[in-house]
Amino acid sequence: MPSACDSMIDDIEDMVSADDPTPQDRQNARKSIIPRARKRKDQLVPEELHADSLIPGTQKIWMRTWGCSHNNSDGEYMAGQLAASGYKMTDDPSEADLWLLNSCTVKNPAEDHFRNSIRKAQDQQKKVVLAGCVPQAQPRMDYLKGLSIIGVQQIDRVVEVVDEAVKGHSVRLLGQKKDGGKRLGGARLDLPKIRKNPLIEIISINTGCLNACTYCKTKHARGDLASYPVEELVKRARQSFQEGVCEIWLTSEDTGAYGRDIGTDLPSLLWRLVEEIPEGAMLRLGMTNPPYILEHLEEMAKVLNHPRVYAFLHVPVQSASDSVLMDMKREYCAADFRTVVDFLKDRVPGITIATDIICGFPGETEADFQETLEMVRQYRFPSLFINQFYPRPGTPAAKMEQVAAHVKKQRTKELSQLFHSYNPYDHKIGERQKVLVTEESFDAQYFVAHNKFYEQVLVPKEPAFTGKMIEVDVYESGKHFLKGRPVDHSKPITASITAPLQKGQVSGLTQETPNGQCHGATPTGSFSVDRERLKAIGLGLAVAAALLALLLEKLYY
Repeated sequence: MPSACDSMIDDIEDMVSADDPTPQDRQNARKSIIPRARKRKDQLVPEELHADSLIPGTQKIWMRTWGCSHNNSDGEYMAGQLAASGYKMTDDPSEADLWLLNSCTVKNPAEDHFRNSIRKAQDQQKKVVLAGCVPQAQPRMDYLKGLSIIGVQQIDRVVEVVDEAVKGHSVRLLGQKKDGGKRLGGARLDLPKIRKNPLIEIISINTGCLNACTYCKTKHARGDLASYPVEELVKRARQSFQEGVCEIWLTSEDTGAYGRDIGTDLPSLLWRLVEEIPEGAMLRLGMTNPPYILEHLEEMAKVLNHPRVYAFLHVPVQSASDSVLMDMKREYCAADFRTVVDFLKDRVPGITIATDIICGFPGETEADFQETLEMVRQYRFPSLFINQFYPRPGTPAAKMEQVAAHVKKQRTKELSQLFHSYNPYDHKIGERQKVLVTEESFDAQYFVAHNKFYEQVLVPKEPAFTGKMIEVDVYESGKHFLKGRPVDHSKPITASITAPLQKGQVSGLTQETPNGQCHGATPTGSFSVDRERLKAIGLGLAVAAALLALLLEKLYY
């Protein structure tokens, strides 16, 4: 039986009828067509073009950061990328088109300020982008609905999120950065940044931690430990000194745990960094928990004795009661903390040990609290961060039986009174010290410097002292400071022959100086493109498209 496909079909060329018009006939017919005129409508008024509303990157941005030095480092990177992309960072929230709010989840009051700032921005009809640990840990909170979020490991994409927020879109980037399935420390360290203080570089050496403290919300946001490679950190430090920085802060959720995930350790990193520190510059180590510093005490003592490393260590104890520490899941006992402090005080004479204490943790008895008071009496910590316990939603501690509010308040008050009952610096009066000048005091009456032990020394506001190491004679002490008088005929030491960047200037971009030389590191990735030029081209194309539309409208009608 023949199939349906067996029938003969003429070639397509043979299917044209002899009666069909030839191509020549069709061409001649076109010439006789007369277009019919349409009735002209009322002249349309073209919509006025607003460059700022059409081209992302031309707006003003105000950024507010809460929390730790790690969060501040993230904020500096976000500001740098935005400025490098053409956005103008402003210190005036009222003139900003968009607010970038970089949050902290450690305490309830910090989150309350964050929430109130969101409400205030919305009341003022500002665009809003959220960053930091609060939205990363709890992105589904009611007050975050409909708002753009940049995750703590996605800060290298802040420009994308802000671009979309400016257009009125809501974007959320909350994923983790991985390489071959392994979690990375976060965004690249060579991104553009705007240092809050051009003399101080904050370097995050790792993100996350190895603990699971029952009160901590930060773990929900920052996750498990992920360390940056040593070479990347050394390169970042080297670049910083080339840009006039004279002080480096190493930061993370737990610096002592650095390297455990990549086969190295903190002392190994520190010795590499010490090789890069020029004379007149200093390195400050951030917070470390007791368990991960115990096995490195010998090497840590040697590093902290180095003349270009501050003899300073922040080791949070949180409580001197083993029972409370167990409920906190801190993974050490009070004796471990004492071992760290005693060893370092013996091997690093004059070292400053700073610590944290939580008052009123669930289950804390009066006897537990008395143990903590006794520890403070014993060590008379010169720097003590006292925190009344706040249950953070979603943490195990929030489900424990709470200490009465009035008891927590009373214990916080009692510990604060003990801390303020002694002056740790009276014996320093009359000493001659070398201090590094990096900041201005809150009252703008002095410059702030730090001595070898990272004790705050107030010196006269002499512009020539900025960024220099000078000699002073200590003549006065207070609870949190010393006052120093510059030694006559003492020559200040400058850490770098390169002048520091101006406040607000972007680090990591090649900038041409008046003499034609380049200043700053060569940019990498997408920031090697001159986005200002691209914006100008985009604006020109937008105007040209509008003019073409008007022209076509006139011809059409």
